[in-house]
Amino acid sequence: MNTAYKNISQPKGFLAIVLHAHLPFVRHPESDYMMEENWLYEALTETYLPLLAFFNNLEQDRIPFRLTMSLTPTLCSMLNDDLLQERYIKYLTRLIHLAEKEIERTNGNEVLNTTAEMYLERFNRCMMLFRDMYGGNVVGAFRRLQDKGLLEIITCGATHGYLPNMQMNPNAVRAQILTAVNSYRKFMDRDPKGIWLPECGYYPGLEKFLHEANIRYFFTETHGILFAEPHPENGVFAPVYCNEAPVAAFGRDIESSRSVWSAEEGYPGHPSYRDFYRDIGFDLDMDYISPYIDPIGIRINTGIKYHRITGKDVEKELYIRCEALKTAMEHAGNFMFNREMQAQYLHSMMDRPPIITAPYDAELFGHWWFEGPEWLNFLIRKIAFEQNNIQMITPSDYLELFPENQIASPSFSSWGEGGYSEVWLNKNNEWIYRHLHKMEERMIELAQAYPQSDGLLKRTLNQMARELMLAESSDWAFIMKTGTMVQYAVRRTKEHIANFLRLYEDIHHNRIDQNFVNLLESHNNIFPEIDYRVYA
Repeated sequence: MNTAYKNISQPKGFLAIVLHAHLPFVRHPESDYMMEENWLYEALTETYLPLLAFFNNLEQDRIPFRLTMSLTPTLCSMLNDDLLQERYIKYLTRLIHLAEKEIERTNGNEVLNTTAEMYLERFNRCMMLFRDMYGGNVVGAFRRLQDKGLLEIITCGATHGYLPNMQMNPNAVRAQILTAVNSYRKFMDRDPKGIWLPECGYYPGLEKFLHEANIRYFFTETHGILFAEPHPENGVFAPVYCNEAPVAAFGRDIESSRSVWSAEEGYPGHPSYRDFYRDIGFDLDMDYISPYIDPIGIRINTGIKYHRITGKDVEKELYIRCEALKTAMEHAGNFMFNREMQAQYLHSMMDRPPIITAPYDAELFGHWWFEGPEWLNFLIRKIAFEQNNIQMITPSDYLELFPENQIASPSFSSWGEGGYSEVWLNKNNEWIYRHLHKMEERMIELAQAYPQSDGLLKRTLNQMARELMLAESSDWAFIMKTGTMVQYAVRRTKEHIANFLRLYEDIHHNRIDQNFVNLLESHNNIFPEIDYRVYA
């Protein structure tokens, strides 16, 4: 337990902020440029490195904080990949060059020029952090903060597979969890205390696999707890232990979530904040911008944006950084005040201080909501110095303070639209599951048929496990549902299915092609420590 909670009077309540950092595994060594790899580079520039910078500043300023963050196995694998690290430096170099050109181009407009200078400073700082301070080892930078007792890093499903849609093959669910735990050990040199269930997708009985992996807690959407049996006495403001295994479930607080998530009611929609959709990659002449977008001429976001949200159906006004930061500070104060009032009210009704669980996608902070990292920095500092009613905490710290909790069965739920599975099982993506389920059955079949193997056969079986897990990624079904980058999601799904089936047939007919196995191992090189027998 973090020593910050020993020998102190208890506050009125606790705030558990949870950031879910995840991207699907996208790595294309066969091509010099792949647009989808930009997902990682954008997230590094706009979210992960800014968050690390603020966390390090908080540490240097001796500001006490406790925050929970998931780093998914796919994200850790990409962050740790030499090829992607090298390509990110090239990506940043192009951005720095573009920002330098923008300072020249906007020289006649003080507002635009100030913003252009801000971008150049940010990109240079990212280069300094990534290349010079961390040596490319971003995962190690997060791990150091965990070792210092400031972050609690948790795991996720191995490839973010949506577990409720896999429950007909329990060994496939088990494989996603145990493979993730083994990957976490490699990167963090310890066991994870908690897990972010992919898409917060829970079904009754899932906790048995979590308990097998020594995971102590997970998160559910609000109704996962509110619809539990029996009804939780403290609602979502205290964890419950699951009926089938002693694993704690923490429910999302809808009020604190809405303040940050909602584009209509939440902070990110304020007119002062930077607009995500107005980017010079689309606004400027092709002759000027072409070296910095897709090589075949497809316009894409560069990350340089000069307009603020302003409002609906009006001409976008120019972004003024100092006004946006002032608004972020005010919003941080408003969020803190609301949590204080919430904690004081709940404290009068409960036998313990409540825990307000506020989980968010990490990429919201910086990528979608440009001022999000600054808002979080302001919030942490305000909590430390401007009030005494709430304290930041992690779920494992709360369980140590209050080890006795109600036993209940959470209900089937997710945090997707509609609250259940319709995002990942609908007319746009339903075709994938007959293939995934057959692959899962065949993987289990071979894992049981070959309890011991070595050499090329073992490598082939391990690669089959990788291809299956990559095909199971919930990101592909999500993309097919939302209608963005659908062609890529379909292609990735079909490629992993085809790779798996060829390997299966090669084993079945005793004709393994070593060159093909070599190729797949070099391209889809996630989980070098994988053991296919996890499916047995």
